[in-house]
Amino acid sequence: MKKALFILLCLVWALDALAWGQKGHDVTAYIAENHLTRKAARAVDRVLRGHSPVYYSNWLDNASHTPEYAYTKTWHYLNVDEGHTIETMPKCADGDVLTAVTALRDKLAQGGLSPEEEETSLRMLIHLVGDMHCPMHAGRLSDRGGNRRPVLFFSTRTNLHSVWDSSLVEAAHKWSYTEWQQQIDRLSEEEVAAVQAGTPADWIAQTHAICEKIYAETPEGAKLSYDYIAAQAPVIEQQFLRGGLRLARLLNEIYR
Repeated sequence: MKKALFILLCLVWALDALAWGQKGHDVTAYIAENHLTRKAARAVDRVLRGHSPVYYSNWLDNASHTPEYAYTKTWHYLNVDEGHTIETMPKCADGDVLTAVTALRDKLAQGGLSPEEEETSLRMLIHLVGDMHCPMHAGRLSDRGGNRRPVLFFSTRTNLHSVWDSSLVEAAHKWSYTEWQQQIDRLSEEEVAAVQAGTPADWIAQTHAICEKIYAETPEGAKLSYDYIAAQAPVIEQQFLRGGLRLARLLNEIYR
C-alpha cells in the first residue's frame, strides 16, 4: 500500500514539475555552448541539425506531456523527503533525474545510435542537466517539491516551487539569456575545472543540500520580497553556471 501511494505521488508531482522556467534552461544551455571544444561543437551541431543547444533547452518540458514521451515525466527531479538522504529515500519506479542523466550520458558516449535516437537523447540530456541544478527539483515528495508550500511573493500568492522556477530568476536580473552568460560566466580555467569536477551523483547531492537550506529559510506562508531576492540571487547565478559548465563537460566527454 505504501509503495503504491509513493508511486502515485511521483506521478502527481510530474504533472507540474517544471524547473527554472524557459529563461533558466536557456541560460544553462548557452553557457554550455560557450564551453564546448571545437570537436564537440561540431558534433552537437550535426546531431541537432544546425540548431543550438538553446533551441532545444526547454523541449522536454513540453514533450514529457505528450503520449510519445510520457515515460519521462518523473525524470525531471529526484525526491528526498525530510529525514531521508538520497541513498535512503525510496526510488521512483519510473526514474528520476540522476538515473536519466547517467543513462543518457552513457548511451550517447557508447554511440551506435540512429540519428533520431541520438538527437532525442541529446535534447533530453541538455534539459535534464539543467533540471539537476534547480534546487526545488531535489525537493520533498511530501509537498511536491515545494508546489504545496504556500508563500507570498510580494503581493502574489504562490508556492515555493514557482518562486524558484521563474519568479526569482526574473526578479534577480532582467537579462536575456545571452546577458546572463556574459555576466556570470567569468571563472578562470582553474575555477571552471573545479566546478566541473565530480559526478552527476555528486552534483544532485550538492543541489539537495541547497534545497534543504531553502526549506529551512522559507517556512510555509513566508512573505518574500527584496531581502529574499538579494539573498538568493547569488544561488541562482551559481546554479546556472554550475549546470552550464557541467553540461559542457559531459558533452565534451561524449564527443571527444
